[in-house]
Amino acid sequence: MLVVMDAHVTPEQVRAVCDKIEPLGCRAHQIAAAQRTAISIAGNCGAAEIATLKEVPGVKDVVPVSKAYELVSREVKPDDTTIYFPNSKATIGGRELAIVAGPCAVENRDQAFAIAKCVQRAGAQFFRGGAYKPRSSPYSFQGLGLEGLKILAEIRERFGLRIITEAIDHESLELVEEYADVIQIGARNMHNYSLLKRAGRSPKPVLLKRGMAATLEEFLMAAEYIMSEGNYNVILCERGVRTFSDHTRFTLDLNIVPAVQRLSHLPIIVDPSHGTGRRHMVIALSRAAVAAGADGLIVEVHTDPDNALSDGIQSLFPEQFEELMSDVRQIGAVVGRNLRAGPGSAIWK
Repeated sequence: MLVVMDAHVTPEQVRAVCDKIEPLGCRAHQIAAAQRTAISIAGNCGAAEIATLKEVPGVKDVVPVSKAYELVSREVKPDDTTIYFPNSKATIGGRELAIVAGPCAVENRDQAFAIAKCVQRAGAQFFRGGAYKPRSSPYSFQGLGLEGLKILAEIRERFGLRIITEAIDHESLELVEEYADVIQIGARNMHNYSLLKRAGRSPKPVLLKRGMAATLEEFLMAAEYIMSEGNYNVILCERGVRTFSDHTRFTLDLNIVPAVQRLSHLPIIVDPSHGTGRRHMVIALSRAAVAAGADGLIVEVHTDPDNALSDGIQSLFPEQFEELMSDVRQIGAVVGRNLRAGPGSAIWK
């Protein structure tokens, strides 16, 4: 249910509506947009009680929302959401493309710093690197944990890159929340509703990766879990789904980019590294993702991918990442998107 407020509504009138909703056992979420202020009502409030809201001063209308994912829906917020980062020019969403790059896993300080230097110079604004790695085999490298997070924090201080890294459970999320700028929820945890709710109580933005067999509605409902707890800074990420194809690790579903943008105001970026699992495909699918309207890319880069402890086969060499950035800049201009280079890059502006 959506309560649409008058154009010149006062903060006191908005608060009065919230105060009327919350005793009914429902939750009020204020949605500010360019053309209107609205309040989304989450929960099972009675129709009779909701109808009385029309009589509250400042209320223009009370309308039903057809989607189960209310807060994610464009019906509630028609304007695109842009995620801003304090003390930084970096954004995710809007006209500027967000480029996230780095290794699959932080292996040691020297490795991470060498890669950070390369991706910063090429123009990335965000650095990705796993401190916690949920692997298919229990014998594979599982990440450095807290040590890895401290290395990532050093990279932010040294290179000015915003940090995105994955949390795999409640304990690691608390540490990621402390050290990183964006909390990543990986594909394996997209259905971990307890973890989604905890991320929804965090003050940090959340990057939500699509589950490897998730439908569009399941993907958006997972985002709704986060937003229903009060965290409205959610970034969606397409990273490939499982199909019958055996020529790639996964099938990168670029159809979902315009599909999400038609239904939701949330930004969506694309991961062509996991989506293909093949280094020689990453640049081509990056071009396609930008042409399809994605708000950015998250790409794996490694200075020595043949000896990487995780996913080296899909990691670009630094010179390949520079080629990708050149291509993205040109394609972005064609589709009306800018590429703001990261701090310290060769094309910083």
